[in-house]
Amino acid sequence: MKPGDIHLDHQRRQRLGFDEAIFCEGKTVAHLGEILRRAEENEASLLLTRLAEEKLFSLPAEQRNRIDYEPVSQTGFFGDISPPAGGPQVAVLCAGTSDVAVAREAVRTLHYYGHAAKEIFDVGVAGLWRLTQRLDEIADLPVAITVAGMDAALPSVVGGLFPGLVIAVPTSVGYGVASGGQTALNAILASCAPGITVMNIDNGYGAACAALRVLNVLARETAPLTR
Repeated sequence: MKPGDIHLDHQRRQRLGFDEAIFCEGKTVAHLGEILRRAEENEASLLLTRLAEEKLFSLPAEQRNRIDYEPVSQTGFFGDISPPAGGPQVAVLCAGTSDVAVAREAVRTLHYYGHAAKEIFDVGVAGLWRLTQRLDEIADLPVAITVAGMDAALPSVVGGLFPGLVIAVPTSVGYGVASGGQTALNAILASCAPGITVMNIDNGYGAACAALRVLNVLARETAPLTR
């Protein structure tokens, strides 16, 4: 690996409203160490996704100790990150506990950018009452991220009951004809509930970024005018 092999995008937040995330899967420990070294050199923070524990513990101690790591979502915050301020504007729902890792990736991404999330887990349609009894908690929020595998019915149900933006994440949970999430993806794409935004399979990070785009626009629209 040569230093010229790595080109960090330090201007992404100015362009898009969120930083470049470091997708750790497929990167060597040497790559990650160099990326973290450059971030520290520039006094920058980083969101690390798909960071396996064995790779985390292979990093130098001085870098590893600066990472706020969550093993469930395999996400890490490098640097100084402020905790979420204010109440949640995004609900993150998942159908079953097998979907929690992807849901937590979305929650952690939102937390990295200072947004709290309303977490409502294990509310799949096999026990529909689990969802309906909690709809009042999210009715006034602008965005709901729904995470589901198998037949991925949850996004369609939420899409028919929740008035805000619904961002759906199909997961690879399931067996047989679930086909690693392909059935869930196709089911959401074919949903009868109109206006659902669909992410790639297991892409909780992408769902959070879609929510951030909406929240950033809302923040600009509600910001006081300056002369």
